[in-house]
Amino acid sequence: MELDVRHLRAVCAIADTGSLHRAARQLGVSQPSLSAQLRRIEQELGGSLFLRERTGCRPTPLGRLVLSRARPLVADLRSLVAEARAAAVGGPHLRLGSTASRALPGWLRRLRQSRQEPSLHMDVSPNALLRMVADGQLDVAFVHEVEGCPLRVPEGLRTRVLVEREPQFVSLPADHPAAAKPVVDLADLAGDRWMVDPTVDGESDAVHRMLRLAGLSPRILHGDYHTAASLVATGEVVTVCQPTSLSRPESAVRRLRGDPLGVRLLLAARTETELDGVCPALQEAYWEAARQSPAYREWLEGTASALALSEA
Repeated sequence: MELDVRHLRAVCAIADTGSLHRAARQLGVSQPSLSAQLRRIEQELGGSLFLRERTGCRPTPLGRLVLSRARPLVADLRSLVAEARAAAVGGPHLRLGSTASRALPGWLRRLRQSRQEPSLHMDVSPNALLRMVADGQLDVAFVHEVEGCPLRVPEGLRTRVLVEREPQFVSLPADHPAAAKPVVDLADLAGDRWMVDPTVDGESDAVHRMLRLAGLSPRILHGDYHTAASLVATGEVVTVCQPTSLSRPESAVRRLRGDPLGVRLLLAARTETELDGVCPALQEAYWEAARQSPAYREWLEGTASALALSEA
């Protein structure tokens, strides 16, 4: 077997995500297929590239050597493809990456109004998006950093904080007894099943830690955002959600008392100039989305009032 760029991209994805499961999802292949491909690569190179541990995959010395040569090659190819595509359509495009956010529609609309033509790449993994910016595959990434789970920001990237601490709310069935209250205690959800997405960097660990500190040990199911929303609507689970999320007839978004879980929202790019070009539009779009959410708007107004009293 001769190694090609697909094999190098697979090795980089495994290292970046730290997991065969997450790497397979990022590459759009099945985990068994990626595992088989990795075995063939290791046979070709004559040794193991990763240590398979309970917490994920960690590069061996041979793996680190291969990665040191593979990353520049993969980055150069990505840049070549991006530049060729831009030239083919008559000019450069702004390549944005983002984790899920209700600010995205407003951000894209504002950028287009300012005569920028953005493309968008979505990923549940902030770390994967940051690596894509560092590799030259994206120009800017809008990501979240879960409290207590620092992101792996590649060397050389510039970052700008949009929101230092965004409290995470809870989405629960509309007919749940706790939905009748504007602020929900975790104890009110002690008998519920929770759903988290294990592919979101840091989310599962943070939710487990939050529940453990509250003295709770509920059953936790794994699924993506869309699955969680469907199961909340049918009364099967509750789930952590962004405060900009909107209540629906079948589900309610509520603040958690004490704001036990938060995330930091930030932009990342290779230069300050790139950040200057997109940050104002994102700030406007984010606060527009925040004002549209009654629960978050109430929280923000309460926080502002408390701050004003403390400064008086």
